[in-house]
Amino acid sequence: METPFLSIIIPAHNEARRLPAALERVTAFVRAQSFPCEVLVVENGSKDETAAIARAWQEKLPELRLLCMEAAGKGSAVKAGMLAARGACRYMADTDFSVPIEEIPRFLEAIQAGADVAIGSREAPGALRIGEPVIRHWSGRIFNMLVRWWVVPGVQDTQCGFKCFSARAAEALFPLQTMNGWSFDVEVLAAAQQNGYRIQEVPVTWTYGTGSRIKPLRDAAALLRELWIIRTKARRGDYRARPL
Repeated sequence: METPFLSIIIPAHNEARRLPAALERVTAFVRAQSFPCEVLVVENGSKDETAAIARAWQEKLPELRLLCMEAAGKGSAVKAGMLAARGACRYMADTDFSVPIEEIPRFLEAIQAGADVAIGSREAPGALRIGEPVIRHWSGRIFNMLVRWWVVPGVQDTQCGFKCFSARAAEALFPLQTMNGWSFDVEVLAAAQQNGYRIQEVPVTWTYGTGSRIKPLRDAAALLRELWIIRTKARRGDYRARPL
């Protein structure tokens, strides 16, 4: 099989309702590209038909690979997908595609221009948020302020679920990831900074979806605890990557 240029990694926990529409969009995107792609659906701990839907979709999209994991946790799913991927560029996407799949080329341009990590940003100049409740917006900004103070200085939006890594960066950084919950991407970005990888924020159009599972107020204590662990590990130099 031809080595893919782009890997699209979709973590999927109990996503039977949203996955078919997501794969429709992914299939149309893949078919429109001039370069080879692969799609990895990483099903982890689902109690619904997520895995069966992805498996059936392989007839329409032979580029799709299904990885199944027993344990839930978005971080563990993304890590598994990034390390199983074969693409020169490895793009993680939420199932709702709240950032349209048509914006992927902007991430690829950033990687090809020299960035090691290109992250979707709802705060960069030119970004647009649609339909986000005010309380959700401000709770997210407070969390990001703490992230910038404690862990990842200079990055305006660490939590957008759409990020692209060069193969070199993915293979160096994701083995260092230990968090499996919502703060996993903060940890990966902290590791990227500690190892001198270039991070570029890509302004995106992002539409708020009611299916979001993170509740900033409810999950605040756990998020703060994980941030403190990441900060402690970063200050000790625990994220220094071994040479590949």
